[in-house]
Amino acid sequence: MTVQTAEYLDAIVRLPSGSKLTFYEISWLQYEELLSQLGDVASPRISYDNGRLDVMSPSSKHEKLKNLLHDLVMILSDELDLDVLSLGSVTLKVEPKGKGVEADDCFYVERAGGIGEKDQLDLRSDPPPDLVLEIDVTHESSSKFRIYAALGVPEIWRYDGSEFSLWQLSGQTYIPVSCSLAFPIVTVDDLAGFLSRSQTHGRKEARQHFRAWVSSVRQDNV
Repeated sequence: MTVQTAEYLDAIVRLPSGSKLTFYEISWLQYEELLSQLGDVASPRISYDNGRLDVMSPSSKHEKLKNLLHDLVMILSDELDLDVLSLGSVTLKVEPKGKGVEADDCFYVERAGGIGEKDQLDLRSDPPPDLVLEIDVTHESSSKFRIYAALGVPEIWRYDGSEFSLWQLSGQTYIPVSCSLAFPIVTVDDLAGFLSRSQTHGRKEARQHFRAWVSSVRQDNV
């Protein structure tokens, strides 16, 4: 590891919760070295875009909201009897494109079966996740959208603690949409309603209510 890379690593591990760092003119090798040194333990979210390295250290509020959305996706998995695979904040990267990113959470839905047995994900041959989650509590995730687009991620769910939005890939950009691609029975209003209910009625009651609602909608569409 070079002296310069060691200095980047020191700055990253000292990054306060809820803060962000940006480095420029970072080589792919330096990016890979930083990922290797940080390992698989809980760490800041790192994104790489042709020399630009963004590092975000999630706050506790950020992680609570991420877990809430994770619960929502898994309820949909259970009630719709779908094999959904979460890979959390796994690093998604393709060297020839000069792109790398770590979502707050990512899921394989339609293509979960083909990924489930793999120990290592290689986006040069494996498909990207069907869905990624981004929590924008202290920092915007919009700069990561072009990375997701280059990797071919079809859908993004974005939540800032008050507003929820759905984004789908159209060409090389994301457009806001009203219905989920991964879970077509739910709309942006349905999901926003669940998140709002969690704030007014508590998470447990909101999860129970959402589970009952998904089950009812599924039965109506049988």
